[in-house]
Amino acid sequence: MATLNKALAVAAAAVAIGGTTLATASTASAATRNGTCESGEFCYYFNSNNAGSVSDFTGSVADYGTEQPSCYDFKGAGNGKGKCVKNAAASVWNRSSKTVRVYYNSNYSGTYQDFKAGAKGNLNSSLKNQNASHQFSPASRTNLSYGLYKASGGRITCGFDGYTSTPGRHEGIDIARGIGSDVRALVSGKIIYIARGSTGSSGLSTISIYNASANKTVIYLHSAPRSSLAVGQTISRGQIIADESWHGVSSSSGAHTHVEMRLGKQTHAAKSVNDPHLDNPNPTSFWQSQGYNVK
Repeated sequence: MATLNKALAVAAAAVAIGGTTLATASTASAATRNGTCESGEFCYYFNSNNAGSVSDFTGSVADYGTEQPSCYDFKGAGNGKGKCVKNAAASVWNRSSKTVRVYYNSNYSGTYQDFKAGAKGNLNSSLKNQNASHQFSPASRTNLSYGLYKASGGRITCGFDGYTSTPGRHEGIDIARGIGSDVRALVSGKIIYIARGSTGSSGLSTISIYNASANKTVIYLHSAPRSSLAVGQTISRGQIIADESWHGVSSSSGAHTHVEMRLGKQTHAAKSVNDPHLDNPNPTSFWQSQGYNVK
């Protein structure tokens, strides 16, 4: 009898362990990409109106890839199964508890569309079959024209490559608020060059701040550098570096700050006026990666 009881106890323990194992396996299965849109996931659908094959995610993805077998693909049954997700989704269902942002470009940049927790619907005309990355809980961005001054009233007066009447290609972004406005560093880094300049067309000023982690230099033109600035000085994001002015500008009515992103370590801005070639890439994705809207 004792032997029988022992056998029954062992069997009961085995069932309990087996039950635990099955429960664990079920939980793990829910966390894998299995082509079923489950609670806690963000899901793409191949067709509009949440039809066709499903591709499910539990976190952000900066680049889906474009070729099998390494790309993120549609895994669920239905139209589109096995196809790579990039530039192929038409609708979504956000079953997570967080806002998810779908981007036009890889690395969380370009035009985007937000889907709040529980939202279910079609991608808009800019993103349908043009989805390249998605991000859970995207950080809110600050407009570049506000970040430069940490005050309202700033505005972009000429965008990147935005010349309309001036000959050449504009290599940066011009932002204006008013003479004397505090100009702040948009990113942290080390000062590698300063030219203080003076008011008037022949007195161009320059502040060049190199950010080693991004391997990019942000250059500020036309402002009046603060007297405390020195080459080699470490600058924090948001630190006041200058007063808005018209150094290198023919008239005080044209006062503004030219902000230019350059690849690598560069002491001087690229030539814009009367130069038909662009040396700098479009900086939008860089500014977005730093938490700014180009507005």
